[in-house]
Amino acid sequence: MKARQKPLGILMLDTRFPRIVGDVGNAASYDFPVIFRKMEGIGSADAVAAHPDRARVLAALKANAEALAAEGVVGLGTSCGFLALYQDDLAAVSPVPVATSALLHIKGLKDRKAGVITASAKNLTPGHLAAVGAPVDTPVIGLPEGSSFAGTFLRNGLTLDREAVEREVVAAGRDLLERYPDVDTVVLECTNLPPYKPALEQALGLPVLDVLDLLKDFYREVSARR
Repeated sequence: MKARQKPLGILMLDTRFPRIVGDVGNAASYDFPVIFRKMEGIGSADAVAAHPDRARVLAALKANAEALAAEGVVGLGTSCGFLALYQDDLAAVSPVPVATSALLHIKGLKDRKAGVITASAKNLTPGHLAAVGAPVDTPVIGLPEGSSFAGTFLRNGLTLDREAVEREVVAAGRDLLERYPDVDTVVLECTNLPPYKPALEQALGLPVLDVLDLLKDFYREVSARR
């Protein structure tokens, strides 16, 4: 008899915005079992920050990682790419393996030139990139501060204009290639952006990697170790 698949745990920020299919926080985004656990009191502003309260955030990550491990997860992902900053620290205290951010893709792109689309260019620092082994000079373009995207995902809005966000993401991708024409692979830092990956790939004609790609490979690896 085939053993029942054990789930992947997802450490979720404390948010209220809509999570459509393709978002890291929607169970229908996965073809394997997942368990979500909200980190109470740790929201977008705590994670998407150039200088976060690292001790406070790490304490929440650790406590919730332990709780998910007790529920039987085989590994952990997170709901925010900025948590890349805690990759090594969390891995050191987590009872199970950890993949914090889509930015982890970059280290493995040995013969390609990655460029990043992020929720906030002003807050994504070289420290975030270095924490996952990515070159600190990796090209980065952020979604505009006054965008529909920011209104929903950074300011924790209750509504989502999917078409507007898709236009903003495509525009950011075109801006990335205009500024950095040698980029040949786009990495989506933000875990809310995978729903717009098909439109972005079509518009740019380049491969796009996101957190769902990362977690699918990560889940396969940690499940195989068992």
